[in-house]
Amino acid sequence: MPRPLWSGAISFGLVTIPVKLMSATEDRSVRFHQVHAEDLGRVRVRKYCEAEDREVAAAEIGKGYEVSKDTLVAITDEELEQMPLPTAKAIEIVAFVPTASIDPVRLSGDSYFLQYDGQVAAKPYVLIARALARNTKVAIAKLAWHGRERLVLLRVRDGALIAHVLKWDDEVRDPSELAPKETKVTDSEIDEALQLVDSMTTDDISGYRDEYRKALEAVLEAKTEGRQPPKPSIEAEEPGGKVVDLMAALQESVCKAQASRGEGAGDAEVHEMPTAKKKTAAKAAGKAAKAPAKKTAAAKKPARRQRGA
Repeated sequence: MPRPLWSGAISFGLVTIPVKLMSATEDRSVRFHQVHAEDLGRVRVRKYCEAEDREVAAAEIGKGYEVSKDTLVAITDEELEQMPLPTAKAIEIVAFVPTASIDPVRLSGDSYFLQYDGQVAAKPYVLIARALARNTKVAIAKLAWHGRERLVLLRVRDGALIAHVLKWDDEVRDPSELAPKETKVTDSEIDEALQLVDSMTTDDISGYRDEYRKALEAVLEAKTEGRQPPKPSIEAEEPGGKVVDLMAALQESVCKAQASRGEGAGDAEVHEMPTAKKKTAAKAAGKAAKAPAKKTAAAKKPARRQRGA
């Protein structure tokens, strides 16, 4: 496990559980350095003081809050640490809520394991972990960390407590304006969509892998060894091609999902709907069909006699 990032205690009523906080995840993304394209020299970011017009070291850099355009207020790390907050060294549990009541959009993506700190903390740690494991509720707590107070969700995974950082209520934007207006779908289409959901339902997502990272590592390995990067084996289809019947597309999707699981399913035919281009072509064909008739009628008229003939 990685080194602890924070140490304090879980406050659960009158029960106090000393714990250490450590990251529950790790970033496996491939990272790049910024380089000068001509000679691959590393590009560095240097920090300059505007007042003295010189580069400053990290030890000389502090925090400042902009009150107005020309006014900054300095604040030190010690002042932040000494703020009178009950959550400064404690994870204070404030409520228990049903798991289903937490909107996933509030999850910030930061997750941490809580390790009990010392043998005295083992029993109350196990007590709250098993209490959470026996019901469908999760604990909501407050924690002051990294210069701000955070809302966290506490739950149990394999007997260990895990904390997920939540967004505050006023940090979540209202998405109501994004929903399509006055769009109708039939009950049959909804039932077919539900059947597709059922056919794609699984209890295990551990088999999925980061294919982009795998392909990128193959490219980097080839370039390191002086070889040509591998070519894509399958050409990606351009999105937004054919316009298909929604019901037929759902049925076809259900068939494919069932076939991938070895389940029997009838064949579904996808019917292509006429697009704007095809309608235009049809009109042009109609005009072309009428054009010869006009020319024939014009040919029957006697030619005008030219003067002087």
